[in-house]
Amino acid sequence: MTTDSTSASDAVRAAIRDGRATLGIEFGSTRIKACLIGDDPATVLAVGAHEWENSFVDRMWTYSLAEVWSGLQAAYADLVADVRARYDVPIENLAAIGVSAMMHGYLPFDRSGELLVPFRTWRNTNTGAAAAELSALFGTNIPLRWSIAHLYQAVLDREAHVPEVSFVTTLAGYVHWQLTGRRVLGVGDASGMFPIDSSTRDYDRELIARFDGVAADAAPGLRVAELLPEVLVAGEAAGNLTAAGAALLDPAGVLRPGALFCPPEGDAGTGMVATQSVAPRTGNVSAGTSIFAMVVLEKPLAHVHHELDLVTTPAGDPVAMVHCNNGASELAAWVEMFTRFSAAAGAPVSADQAFETLFREALAGEADAGGLLAYNHLAGEPIAGLTEGRPLFVRTPDSRFTLANVMRAQLYGVFGTLALGMRVLADEGVDLDRMFAHGGMFRTAGVAQRFLAGALDAPVAVADTASEGGAWGIAVLAAFAAAASGHSLDEFLRDRVFAGAVFETAHPDPEDVAGFASYLDRYRAGLAVEAAAVQSL
Repeated sequence: MTTDSTSASDAVRAAIRDGRATLGIEFGSTRIKACLIGDDPATVLAVGAHEWENSFVDRMWTYSLAEVWSGLQAAYADLVADVRARYDVPIENLAAIGVSAMMHGYLPFDRSGELLVPFRTWRNTNTGAAAAELSALFGTNIPLRWSIAHLYQAVLDREAHVPEVSFVTTLAGYVHWQLTGRRVLGVGDASGMFPIDSSTRDYDRELIARFDGVAADAAPGLRVAELLPEVLVAGEAAGNLTAAGAALLDPAGVLRPGALFCPPEGDAGTGMVATQSVAPRTGNVSAGTSIFAMVVLEKPLAHVHHELDLVTTPAGDPVAMVHCNNGASELAAWVEMFTRFSAAAGAPVSADQAFETLFREALAGEADAGGLLAYNHLAGEPIAGLTEGRPLFVRTPDSRFTLANVMRAQLYGVFGTLALGMRVLADEGVDLDRMFAHGGMFRTAGVAQRFLAGALDAPVAVADTASEGGAWGIAVLAAFAAAASGHSLDEFLRDRVFAGAVFETAHPDPEDVAGFASYLDRYRAGLAVEAAAVQSL
């Protein structure tokens, strides 16, 4: 056993030393993560992370570019320290790198490369007029958070910066540009900027012409095709790490330029990769600060639905997306309160222990959460018709107010708005063989996974990579680009990445299905309370 372990460590050490390792970086809403893989893309060699938070400035959710770079450098330095501790080697060369980030939003730059307004993230809901007008013009749903909605809202509002806009991109596209010098974007992330034509795997040219037509009066000379990044699909080379990029990533100066880059992607695309759900009839749920479901379509949807976004896989195949601005943050706040209680009581438990204990307690709750209701809306939620967030916990005098029911209600609340959107997809006749789930809340085996299966009335599978999420997913996409194997992304994932993976699958329990359906009926009816709270508080 010792000999085998030593041999494995020697092999990893050699892969890192010889520059065969691949780096994945993902900018999540609360954490920037770095993930290193080697010759076997299924195996994580080392990780690094940095915590960060968005700011609410002038009624806009944002992150500063200074935070982007200090956070990236901190996460990479943490990864380097992990490699040193595990293998006692430096990272001097990398075979490939991939960058992923929260999708959508608005990063407009002028001709000199200066950011014209602070980064407007996916969380902002100020684009209602633009999104509604573009949805009618295009004949497809344009969500509030899409980049084109942000740009057109700025046009409608006649913001002073609009005439100076030379380039618009996403956070992943921006970081990739600074590290490689190339203004490109993976098709999955690009599909959250502007609608994609699935036959060309590029921006829809007819819709571009329509946009330029309606924008002409307010913004003469605006040509949106000239502002958007070039679109690439998974497997294509997207540039190399420049000397300036290497210095940005590793100010210590150890990392050398030259690593190949895959197309930068959004967190939705990397979630699909991390859960092997890029083929038709597969889907995944990613739960973090936001929560969203991605379902790969066999055929086009019959109708336009404001609850569903039409995006693509990293390979360019059509996907229906149910995106909710609010995920597990409110749940985490409740767990933090109990963690603090344990400390105040003189018997402190760790956050991980608190999550484990409270999640297990939820299993003892009633199937409908005892009549309790939990709304996790810290930010506006378009699917629920809310322009601003108002987290609420609601109960009637005859509800069963127990810890088990409280925690089940909080877990159900994470899936509430998502379930509203998924019901629309079911009404379209979209069939699923299996849903895959990833994100930190699925680390406690058999709890959130079971409740999600009940909420969706479909089997939900979780692999042991679930907690690594998108940073590992974008590392796999980088390895796919470096392999240049000629295989499809689905084949690469099936044969090279997940061939030996073990998935734990939770099948829907009939009592959970009926209980969640009852909960969702109350949840839908109670949205009137949420709307009233937005108006009055």
